[in-house]
Amino acid sequence: MAFPRMIAIFTVTISLLTFVAFFGRLPAFRNTPISFLHRLIVVHIPSTLRRLDVLLTNGRITGGSGRLGRYLMYDKHPVVMIFFLGLVSGSAALFIPAIWDKLTVRHKLLIPLILPQPYLFTYLSAKQNNETHINHVNHAAQMRHYPYDRVLYYPGTECRTCKFFKPARSKHCSICKTCVARMDHHCVWVNNCLGRGNYRWFLGLLLSTAVMLAYGAYLAHLVLSPLADRHYKRYERWYRYKGISVPSDWLGYLDIKLHYFLTFTSIYLDVGGLRASGVGLLALLTWPLPLGLLGYHIYLIWAGMTTNESGKWEDWKDDMADGVVFLGHRRRETMQTMYPSKPTYPASDSSSDSPIPTPPETPPEDEEEPPTTWPLESRHILIRTQTGQPPQSLPSRIKTVADVDSFERVWNLSEVENVYDLGFWDNFFEALK
Repeated sequence: MAFPRMIAIFTVTISLLTFVAFFGRLPAFRNTPISFLHRLIVVHIPSTLRRLDVLLTNGRITGGSGRLGRYLMYDKHPVVMIFFLGLVSGSAALFIPAIWDKLTVRHKLLIPLILPQPYLFTYLSAKQNNETHINHVNHAAQMRHYPYDRVLYYPGTECRTCKFFKPARSKHCSICKTCVARMDHHCVWVNNCLGRGNYRWFLGLLLSTAVMLAYGAYLAHLVLSPLADRHYKRYERWYRYKGISVPSDWLGYLDIKLHYFLTFTSIYLDVGGLRASGVGLLALLTWPLPLGLLGYHIYLIWAGMTTNESGKWEDWKDDMADGVVFLGHRRRETMQTMYPSKPTYPASDSSSDSPIPTPPETPPEDEEEPPTTWPLESRHILIRTQTGQPPQSLPSRIKTVADVDSFERVWNLSEVENVYDLGFWDNFFEALK
């Protein structure tokens, strides 16, 4: 009884630490207990161990482990992807034969349909394609996908490594050694950057992995529950909670729930063994991880931003809370997209019967924006000041397009336009490109 209970506690702990390690740095968890635990695990505990190692071995252990960690997380290699696929393959090889003879025909037909999907989507996410990585051949086409919003992205910004102007929403990846179109993030699980062209396959990977794990947990429950119920009824007097049956506070209630969770977990491990119950428990505790990450990316799609952009918006939000951000408006003659509320401008030919809009003023060469088919163009410009006072002088890239008298302090992101947010369904179909 003690050994299965230890396995259950170990599995729950590892699942919690895995969630914190992978998701704790997301901007959505900033200033939360999850973020605190992430800093504790990733920053504070390693730094304490490093100081101890310096005293004992002159830093040899932490130096070697640091190099290993940097290689695993910040180098181009398939080790993590192989570990992921190996874990899936090993778990399936242990689990399926152990329960196969107890399954109905329907489940025996579903398993070959569900199990291969994570492999397929991993391959598609990791596969090189011409839409994701920007090069000199596709650079001109990439420049036309999105307009510069002049909040997160400005025209005329050159990539210091690739030596060409960076398209809007792109970012240079130091791991892949290239600029990535509509960069979301670099994923070590697929050994590739996720952006325009393969982001849809990453969403499929998250969904298919969550479905596979949830289905595996369900199959373990379906097969082992009758055995566990019979075992519990046979030895119920040994498993019954020995404390107060009606708790007076939430700690007592939590203690009862934890007791029965660990009790039934140990029973499942007793009747099913590590092949059926162990893999089933692992699936039960890990399926919320890809599903939670999928939910986070659905939120990003709803908000019209990527993971990379969410961090940039969070930085603006923090600066707004400090009162050092000012919102200005673009001059209408510098805009290339005609909004419905934008007035027409009279033609220079006075003999004309009706006013004809004049072409917008052309910005300087290094500020010129490529034409796009995007339906929106930013009318807002944000600027930070060091003193928290209204800007007295503006950078040239802002001064050439901004109404210099329009800047006002802004406190909330809701007051700023996000031109990449077209509404959920349009955002969703754009994310699938």
